[in-house]
Amino acid sequence: MSGSARGAESEERDVVALNPLFARPGEATELPRNVLPSGESLPETAYQIVHDEAMLDGNARLNLATFVGTWMDPYAQRLYEETADKNMIDKDEYPATAAIETRCWKILGDLWNAPDPASTIGTSTIGSSEAAMLGGLALKRRWQHARRAAGKSTEKPNLVLSSAVQVCWEKFCNYWDVEARYVPISLEHKVLDGFELEKYVDENTIGVVAILGVTYTGMYEPVTEIAAALDRIQASTGLDVPIHVDGASGAMIAPFIQPDLEWDFRVPRVASINTSGHKYGLVYPGLGWVVWRDEAALPEDLIFRVSYLGGDMPTFALNFSRPGAQVLLQYYLFLRLGFEGYRKVQQASQDVALYLSGEIAKMPQFDLWNDGSDIPVFAWSIAQGHGKNWNLYHLSDRLRLKGWLVPAYPMPADLQDLTVQRIVVRNGLSIDLAHALIDDLHAEVAYLDALSGPMPIEGHHPGFHH
Repeated sequence: MSGSARGAESEERDVVALNPLFARPGEATELPRNVLPSGESLPETAYQIVHDEAMLDGNARLNLATFVGTWMDPYAQRLYEETADKNMIDKDEYPATAAIETRCWKILGDLWNAPDPASTIGTSTIGSSEAAMLGGLALKRRWQHARRAAGKSTEKPNLVLSSAVQVCWEKFCNYWDVEARYVPISLEHKVLDGFELEKYVDENTIGVVAILGVTYTGMYEPVTEIAAALDRIQASTGLDVPIHVDGASGAMIAPFIQPDLEWDFRVPRVASINTSGHKYGLVYPGLGWVVWRDEAALPEDLIFRVSYLGGDMPTFALNFSRPGAQVLLQYYLFLRLGFEGYRKVQQASQDVALYLSGEIAKMPQFDLWNDGSDIPVFAWSIAQGHGKNWNLYHLSDRLRLKGWLVPAYPMPADLQDLTVQRIVVRNGLSIDLAHALIDDLHAEVAYLDALSGPMPIEGHHPGFHH
């Protein structure tokens, strides 16, 4: 029986049963599952129930599908426990946490080569999805102001993106009534690279999103080439279109291991950048950041002013009450690792990714899409003439039996007939674990290749790849 089937069968029961070893005299041995219990339980009992249920989750170290960090050191754990009650929005009660938040986004502004880091403006968020939406909102509002000033209509704004964009951008366009104009990727143009961009940009374009680490494959979209295409469009049409860089992963990789790559505020068209503190920022979920080039890039009418300790604190967020602990954890890591520490961690992850992709490239059953030399993420497909009786979904299932979560899924529109498998290398996937993964991969491919007939295809579904 599959894990999902077991879970569905379990949910059909209306009670959670206690192991007799954990039951206390006078306590019920069964508690309702979907309604509030009528009475109290001892904290030890409630803890044991939740602990045992959570035990059924997978091993985070072997989850090669997610970008989200799953480990922090003991001092970070201690800091987390000490600050779990802090509310980031309450800057009057927690002014020190608010000040540390400001330090963090100024550090990021400097890391991303803002012309004047002291004059940047930014904010922490629940994750990079909220940060991306704030970047999109600022683009839309700036476009509206410019249109109104010119006496033109503010109807029908559009945003230009790759067809391989993360789902948060689809949500942004849906929620804020912006037309999404997707530039399809192809075998010739694996990412949004400025090719035929003029077909998608017009006077209603609020901006172009460049992804520094596409979630499908990990590849960087070349920000300088996109900017050059927009320069040509401006020269011929007069349209001045800004760029928002979705650096959910790459914005915490490129500064450390690809310092000469120009993708950030060194590119004049880049108005804003978002990243995930809880991805390659190395913090527990959930934390994101967004930084604007300067205060002019963030319209004043989107900012709410909060007074604390006689001072003025600007806030711009979709969420209200939210944890402050992760902000403190980010600052802890900035102090703990510094530039060189982050460089070592990110380089170690890339070294493991290059080892894994190199070993998979040697296997005749597979074709690499990319090798993990951008962010430490790469994808591959089945080589033509191989996989007669099996596909990548079968391989994903076989690897899951060994504990590895390696998703398989179709590529986006216009390439949806191509299925790929992807590995995300995060801090914690050691070279020793990578050797074990390759051994398991060889063993499972050999098993599948030895099949005398085709594997069933019913019930296949794409793995979670965002």
